[in-house]
Amino acid sequence: MTAKKKYLVVEGPIGVGKTSLAKMIANEFQARSIFEKVEDNPFLVKFYEDPETYAFQNQIFFLLSRYQQQRELSQQDLFNQNTVADYLFAKDKIFATLTLSSEELSLYQQLYELLDPRVPKPDLVVYLQARPEILYKRIKKRDKSYEKSVTLEYLKDVAQAYNRFFFHYDETPLLVVNTSEIDFVSSSKDLADLIKEINNMGSGTQHYIPLGSR
Repeated sequence: MTAKKKYLVVEGPIGVGKTSLAKMIANEFQARSIFEKVEDNPFLVKFYEDPETYAFQNQIFFLLSRYQQQRELSQQDLFNQNTVADYLFAKDKIFATLTLSSEELSLYQQLYELLDPRVPKPDLVVYLQARPEILYKRIKKRDKSYEKSVTLEYLKDVAQAYNRFFFHYDETPLLVVNTSEIDFVSSSKDLADLIKEINNMGSGTQHYIPLGSR
């Protein structure tokens, strides 16, 4: 990564492949990698089974876990070492808005606004998109036990919420990538083309539609 892109974040809805891509980008740039500790959340399975009962506990656990990880990151030598993460702290609001009641969301917002100014902001966010049907197929293929009850309808809501969030996102440079018809894991060319886009990325928001997705 260039000096202007020391801290890069890969984001996108469940099943889009952000962790796999973050690992490959980190390897490409010989960067440190930071991964979200999803499986450490004791409320996640219960949330997928009974969202109304466990949404608030699930969301607060994720918020505090992400905050702790980001604070540890900021206390390390962030600016002298390339770093790639598979989540954006601000994305926590996407799921909160989607799953919490109005009263819960109000309390959540107060806590979020206390924490957000204390976490480091990335130099570039790579936002991966895919059609909900593709997300559903990828989730079923990876066969994680806590995702067995994830429905296509839920993924449609999540994908739509992500699109709304990033449509208005302007905190950092943003590269939007359509991944519905490409595979960074099995295609070295797809990965090489994306790395080129990352290296050439300037300010503002840019859209990258790989040839396979057109």
